[in-house]
Amino acid sequence: MSLGDDTLLCNYPKCRAKLSGFAWVTSCSHVFCDQHGSGEFSRSPAICPACSTALSGKLDIVRTELSPCEEYKAMVLAGLRPDIVLDISSRALAFWSYQVHQERMYQEYSLSRADTQLKQMEKVLNQQNQSREIELTAMRGEIASLKKVMEEYKRKYSEVSERLMERNRQYQKLQGLYDSLRLRNMVVGATPQRSPQFLSAAPIGDSRFFSCLEGDGAKTFFQFSSPARDKNQSFINKH
Repeated sequence: MSLGDDTLLCNYPKCRAKLSGFAWVTSCSHVFCDQHGSGEFSRSPAICPACSTALSGKLDIVRTELSPCEEYKAMVLAGLRPDIVLDISSRALAFWSYQVHQERMYQEYSLSRADTQLKQMEKVLNQQNQSREIELTAMRGEIASLKKVMEEYKRKYSEVSERLMERNRQYQKLQGLYDSLRLRNMVVGATPQRSPQFLSAAPIGDSRFFSCLEGDGAKTFFQFSSPARDKNQSFINKH
């Protein structure tokens, strides 16, 4: 029975259901539901499932009605002497007190077991929390290290970007100078060269005249002596 309740519980270890209707009561002060009592006490010799006591006596096992009718209550103890009635009542109360004590012991055992399991779970939880804390600390250190590396990469990227922009500006400047020089050379190369007028005015057919002036021919031509020049040269020689 549960504490604070007036209902008995089946003493079968895996049952512990509230009893109603009929129940099986043993001389070793245990009580079982009708289902488990019928199954366990149908074998011979009968053994109490709660304490393993041998129940070989005729009245060691009794199937009783938990809520008897009024006629049964009026007649069950009728005609018995008061001392017998009191003895029967005291034994019935002792059985009830034993069931209450047994239930209290069971509840205390369950509580102690649950408390032990709780402490074990708390211990495991604390160990897991410590392990997670260590892992978290390590991860925080890694994150801080990665942040430093990222900041270093950002700084290097900024420097490289500035250098690249400066190189682009220099390249654009050089490209502009190159384009200006190329355009200037193209303009100079496209201007026509003027030739002397006496060459341009000469007929095509007289080109052989000028060819005779080339080389030694020209020298012979300009050294050709005229009569007047020979007279002047002889006069100078005489004097």
